[in-house]
Amino acid sequence: MGFLVNDDETLENLLLDNLFIIQKKDSFRFGMDAVLLAAFARARPGETIVDLGTGTGIVAILMSAKTKAKKIIGIEIQPDIAEMARRSVEGNGLSDKVSIEVMDIMEASRHLPAGKIDVVVANPPYTKWGGGLPNPDESRAISRHEILCALEDVVMAASSLLRHHGEFYMVHRPDRLCDIMVEMRKNHLEPKELRVVCPRVGDAPSLLLIKGLRNGNPGMKLLSPLYIYDANGNYTSELRSIYNMSEKADTPDDAR
Repeated sequence: MGFLVNDDETLENLLLDNLFIIQKKDSFRFGMDAVLLAAFARARPGETIVDLGTGTGIVAILMSAKTKAKKIIGIEIQPDIAEMARRSVEGNGLSDKVSIEVMDIMEASRHLPAGKIDVVVANPPYTKWGGGLPNPDESRAISRHEILCALEDVVMAASSLLRHHGEFYMVHRPDRLCDIMVEMRKNHLEPKELRVVCPRVGDAPSLLLIKGLRNGNPGMKLLSPLYIYDANGNYTSELRSIYNMSEKADTPDDAR
């Protein structure tokens, strides 16, 4: 096992099962939201997972260790980012379990088994196009703004891939919750679990984690909030557990 790391890249230790990931030094790097999504999503032994907009491959690689899924397919529209994710997969010796495919998510159901996927996960761009000043770095702009795909595209793609009662997991911003609920129900993904992520007790949520069920019955559980910091400004024990950190370990980067 070895990693091919270019001069403009770094190799990061994921602190889980001796896994590492390649990232660009000066371009988009994964944040806490991706790690929380990988911890929130579930898959049963032998199931297939599709990661829409996999980017660096962080969610796919983490879920390869945290689940017993048979196959994880990461979809990425940017060829250079997909190539970097493939090198992370190969370096970790995961090529038999994780694959990275270059395609538009709206084409996914034409190239993958439509209506047969068990689990779909997504960490999509949060900001509507025109809702903020795009980052001058193209890769970062695509990951943060709805330039190449919008929320409705992500939800529609997930619905087209999932089998009956297949599960959809997504991380997003609280201010898009109404849009998320509307799009999920419109595409036959019934919201079943919602968990908000708050910086501290008493703070407004900064992220949300949502689970939907393809053709599920109405009824959603509101889970207890996940807090990032405790009263002393340290990372909470739950967050440290998600990151597999000891009490004395360095803290992870904040969410994007």
